[in-house]
Amino acid sequence: MTSDIYSEQSLRQHTPMMQQYLKLKADYKDTLLFYRMGDFYELFFDDAKKASELIDISLTQRGKTAGKPIPMSGIPYHAADTYLAKLVKLGESVAICEQIGDPATSKGPVERKVVRVITPATITEESLLEERRDNLLMAICQSPNNQYGLACLDITSGRFEIAEVDNQESLQAILQQKQPAELLYPENFASMHLINNNPANKRRPEWDFEQDSAYRQLCKQFNTQDLTGFGINADHTAISAAGAVLQYVKDTQKSAIPHLRGLKTLQLGDNLFLDAISIRNLELNQSLSGHTGQTLLSVIDKTATPMASRLLQRWLVQPILNKQILSQRHQVIDSIINSGLSPELKSELKNIGDIERIISRIALRSARPRDFSRLRNALLCLPQLKELLQSSEEKALIEDQTQIDTFSELCELLVKAIVDNPPVVIRDGGVLAQGYNPELDELRRLSQGAQNILEQIEQRERETTGISTLKVGYNRVHGFFIEISKAQSAQAPVEYIRRQTLKNAERYITPELKELEDKVLSAQSKALALEKQLYEALFDQFEPYIAQLQQASDHIARLDVLNNFAERAETLNYCRPEFSDEVGIHINAGRHPVVEELSSEPFIANPIELNQNRKMLVITGPNMGGKSTYMRQTALICIMAYVGCYVPADSAVLGPIDRIFTRIGASDDLASGRSTFMVEMTETANILNHATEKSLVLMDEIGRGTSTYDGLSLAWACAENLALNLKAQTLFATHYFELTTLAGQIESVANVHLDAIEHGDTITFMHAVQEGAANRSFGLQVAALAGVPKGVIIQAKHKLNELESTHHQAPSDIDLDSVTTAKTMKDSHQKEQLDWVSQQHPLIEAMTQVDPDTLTPRQALDLLYDLKKQAQS
Repeated sequence: MTSDIYSEQSLRQHTPMMQQYLKLKADYKDTLLFYRMGDFYELFFDDAKKASELIDISLTQRGKTAGKPIPMSGIPYHAADTYLAKLVKLGESVAICEQIGDPATSKGPVERKVVRVITPATITEESLLEERRDNLLMAICQSPNNQYGLACLDITSGRFEIAEVDNQESLQAILQQKQPAELLYPENFASMHLINNNPANKRRPEWDFEQDSAYRQLCKQFNTQDLTGFGINADHTAISAAGAVLQYVKDTQKSAIPHLRGLKTLQLGDNLFLDAISIRNLELNQSLSGHTGQTLLSVIDKTATPMASRLLQRWLVQPILNKQILSQRHQVIDSIINSGLSPELKSELKNIGDIERIISRIALRSARPRDFSRLRNALLCLPQLKELLQSSEEKALIEDQTQIDTFSELCELLVKAIVDNPPVVIRDGGVLAQGYNPELDELRRLSQGAQNILEQIEQRERETTGISTLKVGYNRVHGFFIEISKAQSAQAPVEYIRRQTLKNAERYITPELKELEDKVLSAQSKALALEKQLYEALFDQFEPYIAQLQQASDHIARLDVLNNFAERAETLNYCRPEFSDEVGIHINAGRHPVVEELSSEPFIANPIELNQNRKMLVITGPNMGGKSTYMRQTALICIMAYVGCYVPADSAVLGPIDRIFTRIGASDDLASGRSTFMVEMTETANILNHATEKSLVLMDEIGRGTSTYDGLSLAWACAENLALNLKAQTLFATHYFELTTLAGQIESVANVHLDAIEHGDTITFMHAVQEGAANRSFGLQVAALAGVPKGVIIQAKHKLNELESTHHQAPSDIDLDSVTTAKTMKDSHQKEQLDWVSQQHPLIEAMTQVDPDTLTPRQALDLLYDLKKQAQS
């Protein structure tokens, strides 16, 4: 739709109704406008074309402009939610334009206005939301000194958070944690490369982020003189972002936002920090393929309520370091297990449902009748929940029940006000219960009593006229009527006044029927108007309780998560982790929670021991042997412990961990011009620049994206840096067997391996972690399992034998790589290795005074290794 269509000259070419539409549309040029016309929402011009393609509705036309038809499409207003859900899922925003004038008194088009703008991050309707996922609106801005201010609002709960970070890594971590449905940024934002991959970006005017204006807006919202009570000063960069969020919500909701819970400042130092890469690689709440199945969340989330599921997801990506809070969570889990109350608690919690979002809809005055009935049912459950907790002798549960208010006054109000099974909307009435309001009851009695009178009139008129087909009926358009078939219409009495002609019948009205119609319709109209007025008044009665209800929903969600942890611990045989002040990770018989749950075979549990004297494990073993599983399970067990969950192990004692880094797997980023190897090195650089002594680092196959010697050199240097300089707690998986020699050079490095057994051309993976280095990779066997043609495998074997034969020839000087390889395989008794050692006898005799024949093969190998180190130095 071109801009000149909004000009005065263009508007004059249209009918008054289309002029009204275009004036409204001028304020929402980038938004689909749902324009209410009777029982339909209509769309015109480009909106009609776009909507017809996006949601598969018919494209028609209405009138003409400049000699061309006006494209038009429409949807029934009662089915709007279905279409809105599709549009919101596609990232579209929709302005809802309603009739606010009275058609009976309007001169010209009925007055209309946009009452709300529905956007992906500001929806509150149950039918449009994913119930077990937060729906977040985020804004980002950048200060002149390159600090990033962030603000995040969940309008469905009133949770409002801000953060200020000074590096790109923290910014991207928050974006990965929050995954906003919309991300607002100012027109002058200088770091677009950081958010280009976000599908929900929305550019906003610079003045929305003006700091002084934002500060005043926030003070007005929270009715405070300043923001010091929230721990925020006037020059906080995040204030600008928070102001933009607030302005956007006001623009879209067209109403007050009374349920915002103040401003909470996110302190990243309070959490076990997970960067964006680690959240993705560890598949906490989303698999690498983008699905929610086969993730840690899918295994440990069996919560009874959607609000608890959302809380668990927030905990999972932001584990806490506060041991007191963790101890409290573990104590509640212990209490639930000891009391055996988990099944009963889950049953009661299921009846409470998603009151968090219901409360927000009530606060926004957008709640529907069934929201009130669900809240009533939830409040009715609270006394039983309190009683259940109090019946336990566990101190932690008894303390929990004291924090649950039963809201008896509100419960009594809802029991009295709302019918048992209310209709979906208030539009046609029938929501408020009999006895709630005497005046409403009287009006209903008058309108409903008409049915008996109509039946009496019908019986009397049939007898008087002798017309057997005579019926007395009612419809909304024509009101009351007497209907007679065409065949008998000639017998209609003269006092019958024709009201409507149908194909097979005639409809009439009489003075008596008209008088009754006026009385009844008047009573119906008054009853409906009064019921809507009383329904609106319910929102006023809830307003003082919103904050208390939100606190109650928070506490119930927390109880649900912890009860869920108790059930998971019992069902899946998890143990309570312990925390130590000494750096280290001590896990006995640890298991990967997701692999264990999905596998049809028994999971092979493995230990891990990291301490001040053993800070790096160099992990070797065959492809598919379980190296990656072993590394990931260690990280997942740590995350679960710092969330407050029990863990899949026989025992776990964890020291302080400040961050978890992962360098596992890689794919290219062609959009940013980065190869797979460049992505790998970027992630490695991030680890080496930020890891500390308390960090847990997972490094998998560093250096494989380049040449063998380049890759080995990089892997060696990275491992040495992590072990000697950073002293990070590191799991370093590799196929470069040369790296296993680090264990003999650096005291804090140890070798472990995952073994396999070869049966002819087949291979069996043992999945058991053992001390020491592996002796081979079984790459050809794994390739055969993957379906590589047999001819290729045979050719590869020939080439391998050729390379090994060349590799084992006696050198004229010390073959440093061969010595290293043989040293790492000293526990193997393969004939070719013994042959190679014997070939070195002349070299040993020439360089030492030792008689080689007096040495065992292992002693000879050790001596060669010492000679190698001397040559290197």
